[in-house]
Amino acid sequence: MSAAAGVQSPAIYRHFVDMRALLDAVAEHGFEDYLLRKGALAPSGDPVEDLRRGWDLHVEFGVSHPALYSLAYGQGQPGVQTPAAEKASAILAAQIKAIALAGRLQMSEGTAAHLVHAAGCGVTFTLISMPQDQRDPDLSARAREAAIAAVTTDGGPGDVGRGRRGTVVAMRAMAPELTELSDAERALLAEWMERASR
Repeated sequence: MSAAAGVQSPAIYRHFVDMRALLDAVAEHGFEDYLLRKGALAPSGDPVEDLRRGWDLHVEFGVSHPALYSLAYGQGQPGVQTPAAEKASAILAAQIKAIALAGRLQMSEGTAAHLVHAAGCGVTFTLISMPQDQRDPDLSARAREAAIAAVTTDGGPGDVGRGRRGTVVAMRAMAPELTELSDAERALLAEWMERASR
């Protein structure tokens, strides 16, 4: 690797403590354009539609750049996320929070983000592993809609229980911003809403 970079091995270790740090830096650099595009998606006015667009970008990037995607998501170590994956997770968390604030999330933000992330990564790795001519072009869209249906509610007449849960989750998401309340009151409200959302 040092020969390909045109430097001596010790020079690499002055910048990176080990091979994992070097690979993390490669993945983070490769993800820059994707993260910029995902972070720059203009809100459409519908946070669920924004999540759809984010999902599609995620899967398209992974399928188009399987080696980079595997560096960021496929080197799993317990309790460790690569810097590239952390940045992508922060964007997903913001999309989920927007859905919560709109009263359309039917579970906690953390649970929803983990579910969408797991489904999106699973679909992406499944598509990467398949020969290109055998990939089901509708697999990602079907999985995306199943994940969205699992975490969101439309609050319509036939969706009363889920609509109430969406309101509770929205209150939990708003709690930190209610500056009229004291810190203790905000913490108590957040705790109540977290428990009620379960």
